[in-house]
Amino acid sequence: MKAQVSIEYMIVLGFVTFAVMSTLLIASYYSGFVQDKIKLNQVELMASKIINSAESVFYSGAPSQATVIVYIPQGVESIELSNKDIIITTETSSGIVKQAFSSNVVLEGSIPTNWGTKNIVLKAETNKVTIN
Repeated sequence: MKAQVSIEYMIVLGFVTFAVMSTLLIASYYSGFVQDKIKLNQVELMASKIINSAESVFYSGAPSQATVIVYIPQGVESIELSNKDIIITTETSSGIVKQAFSSNVVLEGSIPTNWGTKNIVLKAETNKVTIN
C-alpha cells in the first residue's frame, strides 16, 4: 500500500515537472521572438526617421541641414548607404537579417553601427544629402 502511494506521487511529480519545463521552453522561445521583433522595429523606425529627415532637408534647398536623434539597437552589424537606399544588417536569434529602406533622394556618408542614441547630421547639397 505504501509503495503504491509512493509510485503515484512520483508519477504526479514527473508530470508536473514535465509541464513546468515545457512551459519554460515555450516562454524562452517566444521571449527571443519578441526581442527580435522589437529590435527590427527599432531598426525600421531609425531608417524611416533618417529617410524622412533627409528628404525634408533635400527639398528645403542646398544650405539646409538637420540633426536627427536616433536609437541604434544592439545587434546592428552594418549600415550601408547605396545611392538611394539604406541597407541595414542586423543579427537576431534566428540569424542575420538584411533590410533595405528606399529614399527619394541620393544619400551619401556613413552612419555609425555601435548601439545607443546617436545624433545624425544631414546636410543638403545640390543633388544629394550628406550624412555624418
